[in-house]
Amino acid sequence: MANIQEIARLAGVSTATVSRVINKHGYVSDLTRQKVLGIIEELDYVPNANAISLKKGETRQIGIMTVAFSPIIINFVRAFTLFAEKNGFIITLFITNGEPEKELIALEMLKRKQLDAIVCLIRSNEWDVIESYARYGPIVIWQRLQNENLPSVFMDQFHAYWTGLEYLHSKGYRKILSIYPMSKGLNTKERIRAHTEFVKKHNLMAYPFPHFEDKTLVRDGEELAKWWVSQEDRPDAIFCANDEVAAGLMTALRRLGFSIPGDLGIMGFDNTEVAHLLDLTTIDYPIDQQAENAFLILQNRLNNTKNRLNTLTYKLVERSST
Repeated sequence: MANIQEIARLAGVSTATVSRVINKHGYVSDLTRQKVLGIIEELDYVPNANAISLKKGETRQIGIMTVAFSPIIINFVRAFTLFAEKNGFIITLFITNGEPEKELIALEMLKRKQLDAIVCLIRSNEWDVIESYARYGPIVIWQRLQNENLPSVFMDQFHAYWTGLEYLHSKGYRKILSIYPMSKGLNTKERIRAHTEFVKKHNLMAYPFPHFEDKTLVRDGEELAKWWVSQEDRPDAIFCANDEVAAGLMTALRRLGFSIPGDLGIMGFDNTEVAHLLDLTTIDYPIDQQAENAFLILQNRLNNTKNRLNTLTYKLVERSST
């Protein structure tokens, strides 16, 4: 197998000159460059990527860890990948299915310098385990977390949820049921706090509705529709954990002949493509800007720079479901 020494011998130049041609760095005359490139092509020489990474101390690869795919995860990964690729990075996905061991594969790759950095979207290990790897390279978190070693990209969902609840109240809804996402997340706690304070502010009657958490899928919305139909005392509006739950709820009820918003007002969260397609009222959650901020945080830590992050703001998007 050809190596840089053989190329240098055949070209009659030093190995340093060959290295400058391969890495496109440093001055080499056009005549010498063409001669070296011709020999490289003739010998079908391919540089050893691992050796180059070790020499430079970087791989130009970023790992993204998540439990599974969902529309919002796909949107984040797509946006992050575009920003990363524009800056010369390659993305490696680690889908853990909730198994801590699979997540540790990515973390160990960071430790062994096979990855430059990691983005953790939804974790499988405890935070202290993930934090223990931050010494080997930057890790940015998409879940709300207050930790100096694990910077996070998050938005205060209390105010976003409060905005949605106040909007529903202004439309005349009084029996509002809130459906929450991951039970362990700080965002869920903030949404619950917003709902509790909203009920107190408006002195609304406490209805004996169940407390729904960990509802993030379309089928969760379909199950919610079955529950709603079976009730004698029904909510008049449901603020869903995300657009997927809202889509499942709306579609299932319309199939049964109910009118949206005549019989029930439905509100989503995220403002994904499905919300646009089904004309769902929702809260716009700027995923692209969060993805760019995640990349900028990693880039700043890798390069010791101070690139400014995007200012993130929510926006209520009113459509026909309310």
